[in-house]
Order: sequence, then structure tokens, then C-alpha cells
Amino acid sequence: MASNRLNRILHQIAPDEKPADKKDANAKSSLTVVDNRDGKRLEVKIENGVVRSKDFWKLGLRTYDPGYKNTASCTSRITFINGAKGELKYRGIPIEQLAQKSTFLEVAYLLMYGKLPSNDQLEYWNRRVMRHTYIHEDLKTMMKSFRYDAHPMGMVISTITAMSTFHPEANPALAGQGVYKNVQLRNKQIHRILGTITTIAAFAYRHRIGRPYVSPSSTQMTYSENFLYMIDKLGNPGYRPHPKLAKALDVLFILHADHEQNCSASAMRHLTSSGVDVYTSIGGAASALYGPRHGGANEAVLRMLQSIGDKKNIPSFIEKVKSKQVRLMGFGHRVYKNYDPRARIVRKIADEVFDILGREPLIEVAGELERIALSDPFFVKRKLYPNVDFYSGLIYKAMGFPTDFFPVLFTIPRTAGWLAHWNEFLDDPENVIVRPRQVYLGKKEGGYKSLISRSREQPSSEVTSYSTPESRRRTASDGNP
Repeated sequence: MASNRLNRILHQIAPDEKPADKKDANAKSSLTVVDNRDGKRLEVKIENGVVRSKDFWKLGLRTYDPGYKNTASCTSRITFINGAKGELKYRGIPIEQLAQKSTFLEVAYLLMYGKLPSNDQLEYWNRRVMRHTYIHEDLKTMMKSFRYDAHPMGMVISTITAMSTFHPEANPALAGQGVYKNVQLRNKQIHRILGTITTIAAFAYRHRIGRPYVSPSSTQMTYSENFLYMIDKLGNPGYRPHPKLAKALDVLFILHADHEQNCSASAMRHLTSSGVDVYTSIGGAASALYGPRHGGANEAVLRMLQSIGDKKNIPSFIEKVKSKQVRLMGFGHRVYKNYDPRARIVRKIADEVFDILGREPLIEVAGELERIALSDPFFVKRKLYPNVDFYSGLIYKAMGFPTDFFPVLFTIPRTAGWLAHWNEFLDDPENVIVRPRQVYLGKKEGGYKSLISRSREQPSSEVTSYSTPESRRRTASDGNP
């Protein structure tokens, strides 16, 4: 009792500091904005390290962020990146563990449903995906109608988008906007797309080299084995790809499965917000990946290494990079300010592939370029470290894939990531249609002038296009052709 009375006396002399700490904590979880135009103050809540842009409406302001360099467009629980530390995690699991211990289809399940599957769940998942590897014969006929030299990525995008016309029951425009509330129907599309994307990709590859399409294997194979089977089988009905090469490709698929809100994943969410069907959304995301700034990066690395040619040419190439005459491809990343964790794994895979298929000569150039760049203060200061594209192109080249097929090899695994974002978006209560605003800098006032009152000007270079020699020959005649 005496102790309690003493505590009360001490509390009166030196009050408990906890309320002040709580007040300080609350103060730290908000942002105070003062509008110097009129002195208005705004208290903006900070949650998960972000403030909501719509809070600034109270001041009549919008935020301006070209390229979304510092804008969070959604909440997600799929992929976490710590760029400063060089960390990448799928659903909280480090990419290094998944690459070493898992398979691509197991990782796809993890991305999709947020946890690793049990044995029964994995068996069911694998079986359902692999049973959907066959595509409709009319789709196959459509693919055969492409020109012999059609870019394989263009074929893949067109075909996956055309699949929406084969499944009207899964099209919100035809079956109703609530069609994806049916979880079983939603899962059906996931199984179907993951299964058919390898078949479509393999058919595009065979089309380009003039060989007949090979249907999926009737024997039990892994996801990556079946893909290589459809690409490489000739006349042997018992053909089976090299297991180590299939495993190497499977690991590459894991590394490329998802990468947070990149250009194509954002495109997937953007399109999904309109209520369009999943096949069209996948086609749009793949179109974004087709761009050389996104899915064509490893091809650009390969062309850069080919242009260097030999290790002795690296010092002069480095000087050209410093003087901004050429770009250093495969180094640096908008998110990573450290070594891309995927790059270390890819480097190890490269050695395993070279042991089987022979050493790719450009690997010596790549290794020396990496060594010099990582020891040069110019690149160290700018935190330019190798990314996943630096070595993956060399692996694909060693495996005999043409450079224009590289984006397709990126599309196959990234489809799992796109579907995971699609699945998550459909369940997000904040999933309104995406509608960014703009900063208008054009004319504010104007009026229509009649054609006769406008100045007589010849067409300028702003509106003209070139004519081909064939067109000029045809139109050289006095009459219309």
C-alpha cells in the first residue's frame, strides 16, 4: 500500500510520458500542408508510407507525376521489392528460395492464391493447367494465316486476344458485368490461359521457322518440358527435352513471373478496370511487354554485347557510355538501387546451360563489362548494377532462340503475374475504372473559321508522310490507277 501511495506522489511530480509519446506518434502519421497562396492548412493522413492524392482536392490541387515515378496506383499483396537492399519476394517468400526449391507452376499458384499449395492442391492445379494446353483448331488455322515472317510476338498477342471470341460465357460484355464473381468460372480462365500460352508461343516459333505445329505432349511432362517439346520435336514420338535445360527454363520463368507494378502489370489492371474480358486484358498487357523499353531489354543487351565484340573494345565502349554517345544496356533499374537479386541467379543458370550446350562467346565480354562497370566510380556512384536482362539474353541465345523470340519467352511466365493482378483487382473494393487527369496546356479560347477564310498554306512536314517508289510509279500516270 505504501508503495502504491509513493507511486501516486511520484506521478504527480513527474507525470507519465506515454500520452506525449502517443501524441508524437499521431503527429508523425500525418502531413501538414500549407498553401502559400492563401494560407490554408491541410492535415493529410499518412498510411503505409503514402498519402492519398484525393486529399489535396480540398486545396483545389492535383498531383503531377509523369511515368508514375512516385505514385502508388493500388494496394497489392502479391510482390514486394526493396530496391535499396536488392530484395524481391513473391507473397513474402524470397525469390532465391523459390528459384532453388520450387517450380514455375507452384510459383504461379502462390502468386494467384497467396500461399503455397498442399500436395493435393498442387496435383490438381498442375493437372488442370496441363489439360488446357490444347487450343481450338480454328485458332490454329488463324495462326497459320500469318505471313511466314510475322513477328512471333505479334502472333501471340493477336491469338490470345482472339481467344475472347471463343469464350463468350467469360466475356462481361456478353455475359454480364458480374460474370467474374463466379470464382469457378474465373479459375477456369486462369487454367485455360496458363495452359494455352505455351502452346500459342510454341506455334508462333514453329511458324517462323517453317515447321508444322506440334501438339502438346500426351505423356506427363512439366510445364517447361512440354513447351520445349512442342518447339523441338521432329519425328521421334518418344522425344523428351533435356531435363536440365527444361529446369533452367523453368527457373527463368520463376524469375520473370511478376515484378510488382511494372508497365505491363499496370496495363493489365488498367484494362481490367474497364470491365473488359480477361483475354483482351492479357493481350493488352502483352502489347505493353512487346515494347523495347520493357520486354525487349534483354534483346537490347545482346545487341550491345555483339556491337562490342571483344573484351579489348570494352574500355572505349565505357568512355562512350560516359560521354552519352551510347547507352549501357542491362545495368540499372528504376526500382533497384542495388544488385538485382534475379541477376545473380541468372548468372548461375548461364553456367549450367553452357556446360550442356557450349559456352556462349559473348559471356566473356559480359563478364568483363560487369567487372569493369562495378569497379568504376562513375557507375558505382550512380548505383548502376546488372539487372536480370543482362545475362538472360545470353542464355536464350545459347539455347538457340532467335532474338525476336525473347519477348515471347518473357510473356509466358509474366502471364501468371498478370493473372494474379487481374484476380486481385477483381476482389479489391477500391477497383474503380482507371481515369487519370491531365494538365491542359493548350489554347483556352478559340473559334471555328470557315475553310475559305483560312490562310493558304502548303502541307507541312507535320502532316505529310512518305510515298514508296511503288506508289510513285503507280500515280505517275495522268489517270487514277
